[in-house]
Amino acid sequence: MPELPEVETTCAGIAPHITGQLLRKVEVRDGRLRWPIPEDLNEIVAGQTLVKVTRRGKYVLMHFQTGGLIGHLGMTGSMRIVTADEPPAYHDHFDLCFDDCLVRYRDPRRFGSLLWQDYPLEEHALLADLGPEPLTDDFNVDVLHTACKGKKQPIKTLIMDSKKVVGVGNIYANEALFMAGINPNRQAGRVSRKRLAVLVEAIKQVLADAIKQGGTTLRNFVDSEGNPGYFKQQLQVYGRTGKPCRHCGEALIEVRLGQRSTVYCRHCQR
Repeated sequence: MPELPEVETTCAGIAPHITGQLLRKVEVRDGRLRWPIPEDLNEIVAGQTLVKVTRRGKYVLMHFQTGGLIGHLGMTGSMRIVTADEPPAYHDHFDLCFDDCLVRYRDPRRFGSLLWQDYPLEEHALLADLGPEPLTDDFNVDVLHTACKGKKQPIKTLIMDSKKVVGVGNIYANEALFMAGINPNRQAGRVSRKRLAVLVEAIKQVLADAIKQGGTTLRNFVDSEGNPGYFKQQLQVYGRTGKPCRHCGEALIEVRLGQRSTVYCRHCQR
């Protein structure tokens, strides 16, 4: 599913085409997403100018004059820039019709969302309890050490908790823990502050590298221009169960943590 790097890639891709543009119309073909698109959404936002596009966690935020659209890509969603004469496909559920182009949302599984929130946007229930952004100074060893103190849950499930830090999805949690040499099963409260400092930097590096590569394509993700992400080519552990560790050569093993696939090296990760 699209994670933080994919959402960041989407925001960076669509922003130059629509920032400062007037939104003429919200054309909804099928509003039955994870949460139904508000029936009066077009009446609320049509005629407003887009001020900027930002990201919070895995949400795309489009800031207008009186509030903002909160978009989520769900499991299989994508937002792409298309021209007005490009006919919609079966799974293209809505268009945001700007002066010069459309933002088209495609989602075969319909698990994404498009909602409206008056300012301040952070008061929306989906955003209010989110933790710090991992690529900012707000996420540091002090924050992670405090979050881990006394916790018996596995370190992997803790860093995937959006209330502790946003946007560290399953793929990148696997990769960051491998980079930091930490066993994903280890109790969070038993990871030393020194090793947590390494993990913080690993999370930042893995996410930053993935953004540079345009995200990770595993199933359906494409960026705003319909191109796949390429970070999959650099994955060290995720999706490589049974294959040799790139560091020591031992076969990677897979377990389930929090109902998510977890791949790691017993030799390299302690």
